[in-house]
Amino acid sequence: IDVAYRFFATDKRKFIVADTPGHEEYTRNMATGASTADLAIVLVDSRQGILTQTRRHSFIASLLGIRHIVVAINKIDLMDYSEAVYDEIVADYMAFAKDLGFETIVPIPISARYGDNVTAPSANMPWYKGPHLLEHLETVPVETDLAEKPFRMPVQLVTRPNLDFRGFAGEIASGRIAVGDRVTVAKSGQTSAIRQIATMDGDLERAEAGQAVTLVLEDEIEVSRGNILVAPDARPDVADQFQAKVIWFDADPMLPGRSYILRTEADQTPATITALKYQVDVNSFAHEAAKSLDMNAVGVCNLSTQQPIVFDAYTANRITGNFVIIDRISNRTVGAGMIDFALRRAQNVHWQAIDINRQARADLKAQKPAVLWFTGLSGSGKSTVANALEKMLHARGKHTYMLDGDNIRHGLNRDLGFTAEDRVENIRRVAEVARLMADAGLIVLVSFISPFRSERRLAREMMEDGEFIEVFVDTPIEICAERDPKGLYKKAMAGEIANFTGISSPYERPEDPEIHLETVGQEPFELAGRIEEFLTARQGES
Repeated sequence: IDVAYRFFATDKRKFIVADTPGHEEYTRNMATGASTADLAIVLVDSRQGILTQTRRHSFIASLLGIRHIVVAINKIDLMDYSEAVYDEIVADYMAFAKDLGFETIVPIPISARYGDNVTAPSANMPWYKGPHLLEHLETVPVETDLAEKPFRMPVQLVTRPNLDFRGFAGEIASGRIAVGDRVTVAKSGQTSAIRQIATMDGDLERAEAGQAVTLVLEDEIEVSRGNILVAPDARPDVADQFQAKVIWFDADPMLPGRSYILRTEADQTPATITALKYQVDVNSFAHEAAKSLDMNAVGVCNLSTQQPIVFDAYTANRITGNFVIIDRISNRTVGAGMIDFALRRAQNVHWQAIDINRQARADLKAQKPAVLWFTGLSGSGKSTVANALEKMLHARGKHTYMLDGDNIRHGLNRDLGFTAEDRVENIRRVAEVARLMADAGLIVLVSFISPFRSERRLAREMMEDGEFIEVFVDTPIEICAERDPKGLYKKAMAGEIANFTGISSPYERPEDPEIHLETVGQEPFELAGRIEEFLTARQGES
């Protein structure tokens, strides 16, 4: 993300300026620059007035917690320093920004080329009685004292050079701390007192936001990297489900149900957008129904993380309330979010202890649970091979169940279509069912096209180690189209079926499947026999 930072100072204040482009394709740059800013200068060309990008950037500035806005109405010289033009632009801006929650909105007419109202009052606009730009920047009240917020310190490193020193290093995100103060480990709730505050320049009696320190506690309690030390009387949320506002950066849309990596100031974990509640129209700020978020779109989402994370609401603490979303395949940063609140069900739903576990169920069946995930193009022979394999296993007394794509769509997934969003949800539901069946000790045969690597990886990570076996049924698309057992390829090529894998929707080939079956010239029972041999070796049978 390319954001140009510039530094300057006056006698009254020091400034860091994040210079971000205004065009829509640079929304991610604007969001990055705004995430740590106290004030935003929104440039408006007086010849053009309020544009879509003016609305978009003002809205994002509001989302990112900026409470002070300067509307710099530039090139006023080209409009003959017209007060009427200035008044019209100010009225238009105030009309749409009145509900964005800004504490101050200060419009200033300027000519950057000639310096009018930039660092000194302009003689060309005697009708303007407000401050010039630099004067306002030097005097506007901004919230810079993070030390006044509750104590938060993400643990970046655990050090133990000797038995008498076990330190937790990090930068204090907010609040103050002193030797003798008590702190709590956010995730475990364990509490201890500060014995020592160590720094590169020696020990301190106290420290505050912005300082990098190593804290030594009085007690031997478990604190790991990724946790947060917090004030005992003002704890953050610890939850695995929450609502957040999300800005999407990537050309590939955000798909609910797809697994991403969520990274906070202290931690990272696999996460899923469980629901896109609505998308925000940046022109009207209306809430619109949507199934996905496209590039530069803003939406309100529910998210679920694989492990609980520690957070504050973004409005309470911008450092501990933000996160980024990372694509699991490309490792690109594809989105950013601001947490609103933990979902109530995250506190209300707990795991119920059960005495009979998967090992007991598997032992009763004298087999190792497995999820055989057959993936390949439509017509590749997935279901045919899976069916042949199930017959072989059944003949040997194995306990199996087959989940077939078409059959599942008659019941559990009958409400889903074939868009990218619905395909993601289709696989998520099936993976959950397969996980439950494996927990029951079964050998589960899953026959689904499952075209996206992200969803196959999600399914793999739901299972126990070694339990997920990816079977790539590799048949050239030409052969699949020749077979065309359901007449689908013919319809897809004629444009009668949208989102058809291999024709109008992509298929992402497995990169390293446990079993790779090239089907040309092979009989289904021969291919099934290869899988049976794999399972026999895995089971440890002779």
